[in-house]
Amino acid sequence: MDGRGGIGGRGAGRPRNPYELTEDSPVYVISVAAQLSGLHPQTLRQYDRLGLVSPDRTAGRGRRYSARDIQLLRQVQQLSQDEGINLAGIKRIIELENQVAALQARVAELQAAVEGAATAMQQREAQVHASYRRDLVRYQDVQQSSALVVWRPKPKRGE
Repeated sequence: MDGRGGIGGRGAGRPRNPYELTEDSPVYVISVAAQLSGLHPQTLRQYDRLGLVSPDRTAGRGRRYSARDIQLLRQVQQLSQDEGINLAGIKRIIELENQVAALQARVAELQAAVEGAATAMQQREAQVHASYRRDLVRYQDVQQSSALVVWRPKPKRGE
């Protein structure tokens, strides 16, 4: 789910400059979005009501679609018409795709954290090794011999 209550992960491509356009920039009015997606405007409204594709809204509550929204509209149309999947199924597919993408991003984040921790540990280990005193002698394992030693205790006084 995106921050607006609909499906379609936004936020990763937010522009640094407010005038920079990205694929998440809401720029298309509903009539243009309908033309670009090959769907009727009423279909876009229904998809919005169902939570399949939820565009941004203007201050006057008008819908503004992004390039990512147009891609999602085409995907919904393809799944519906070519694959014969109903809208509830499409909604679930999109939710699961978004969940997989979020989990993949989390895995990448955790991998980076593990790599960072491993690097820090290696650096700390190198510091410890560098701090060793140089007058220490390395321990070398003594080879064991097969000699037999017999121990005879001294007799106690009085025996």
